[in-house]
Amino acid sequence: MSDQRSIVKFRENSRDVLAYWLADRMDQMAFLTMSGVSYEYKNTGGTARAAGSQLNSLAFASDVVAPSANRHYQWDFTTGLATGGTIGDLIAADTPSYAMLVAAKAEAKTNYIRGIRGPGGEETYHVFMTPKGMAALKLDSDFLANVRNAGARSKSNVLFSGSIPTIDGLVIHEYRHVYSALGTGTWGVDGQRVLFCGAQAMGMADLGMPYWDEIDKDYKNQQGIAVGKICGLLKPQFPSHVSGTTEDFGLMVIDTAT
Repeated sequence: MSDQRSIVKFRENSRDVLAYWLADRMDQMAFLTMSGVSYEYKNTGGTARAAGSQLNSLAFASDVVAPSANRHYQWDFTTGLATGGTIGDLIAADTPSYAMLVAAKAEAKTNYIRGIRGPGGEETYHVFMTPKGMAALKLDSDFLANVRNAGARSKSNVLFSGSIPTIDGLVIHEYRHVYSALGTGTWGVDGQRVLFCGAQAMGMADLGMPYWDEIDKDYKNQQGIAVGKICGLLKPQFPSHVSGTTEDFGLMVIDTAT
């Protein structure tokens, strides 16, 4: 009787909720794949998903691999960008900065990580960090000076408009699903794994449109709706002629504090 009395438009509400759920989980898995973190963990670093989550049972979950040795960096505000390192070495001062971005681009060019062709044939890279990471970057004096002076001195300047900043061939995005450890205590500091992406940073198999299925229970007194998608995600790895080892092909990751 309670189900029959309900005034909720079940099908319409379910469509919106499930559409958001599917897109959101795809984003979460994409960022975990590029970060080299198992799907059994949330994107907020070190916290396991709920017991009912089946993301780690997907066929392509076993293809997730840790960042390769020469594509994994850590930022130190005193010594700069260095390969390797452990998350426990981060301190609160190791926040992203303009100097980090300049050093990261130089590493990408040196290691033949190909950018995406932009206007005039220039190579462009996309950098993803958490909202708190972006906030820390915006407080860096060198970054602030460059963005302030590079754009028009008006309300259209990215500092005031809130638009995505593009500087020195880097398009910088903030996104909540960037792998991080905010308030979990698992890294020792609040930190993030910045993604520095060039061309072909991740591969995706996208087979058809999402499907929608409905069932009736208890002689149509209860409805159930499910959504599904056939897809797959993979971080490409190939031998590098620079290092002579197999490396992540189109991206680097940089661990920083926030």
